[in-house]
Formats: sequence, C-alpha cells, structure tokens
Amino acid sequence: MKTNIRKATAADLPAVHNLVRELAIYEEAEAAFTAPLSVYEDNFKQGVFDAIVAEVEGKVIGMCLYYLTFSTWKGRMLYLEDFVVEEAYRRYGVGQLLFDKLLTEAKRMDCRLAKWQVLDWNEPAINFYKKNDAIIETEWWNAKIFL
Repeated sequence: MKTNIRKATAADLPAVHNLVRELAIYEEAEAAFTAPLSVYEDNFKQGVFDAIVAEVEGKVIGMCLYYLTFSTWKGRMLYLEDFVVEEAYRRYGVGQLLFDKLLTEAKRMDCRLAKWQVLDWNEPAINFYKKNDAIIETEWWNAKIFL
C-alpha cells in the first residue's frame, strides 16, 4: 500500500473533520463533537492549527492535527490535538508514518517537546506511544471550562 504523508491543505479539511468525528465515535463522545466544518476552515485559514495527512490513492485516510503552544518549563511546544487513522487502514504502519512526520515537523519548528493526551482505557494508543518512547503522565489531571 503506497501511502503519501504530507501537510494538509484547505481542500483536506472535510476529510480531517470526518476523521475527528470518527475519533469522537471511537472515544464514545460523538455528542461532544460540535465544531462544524466552517470553524475548521476559518481557523485553518487563520493559522490556529495545522495538520499532516496520510493518503492512499488520493483519499485521506489518517491525520495528525496540531498547533504550537508554549511550555513555561521547556519552551516552544507542539501540541498534538488529534491523531487518527481510519479503522480499515490501521495496523499497516500508517500511524507510525504520521507520527514520525509530526515529530520531524516539531523539530523543524524548533520545539523542545511534543505533548498530547490519551484516554486511560485506550490500550492500543498507549502501547503505540510507549513503543515510541513517550512518557505517559498519570499524575496530572485535566481541567477545562466551556465558554
């Protein structure tokens, strides 16, 4: 299977949006996925986030959506917001290709670290990250306020 890994363009946003919906369904939280495609389009155009996509035969089948942020302890940081590969394409190395490209991009942008969240029950994801020498933090709790 020939997989092309590249930076996303505005034309990829419908596929990216659908992949995020697929991730929300997998995480049993589809009702919480309320951002319409227009929000993705506006924020992508403004440079709020970027994405890397994996495509097979011209079809986007996976992606990493990320943005720059800042760690007061380390400096420039890449935050991986969402990382998903269509279920039919999992276990073919597509996720590894995407993750490797993401880390290359972080280094290119002079980031000191990359950070993300993973659900405590998502054993396949946890195992993938551990295989890539990630540190899985369990002592910090997430907090948020909806505005």
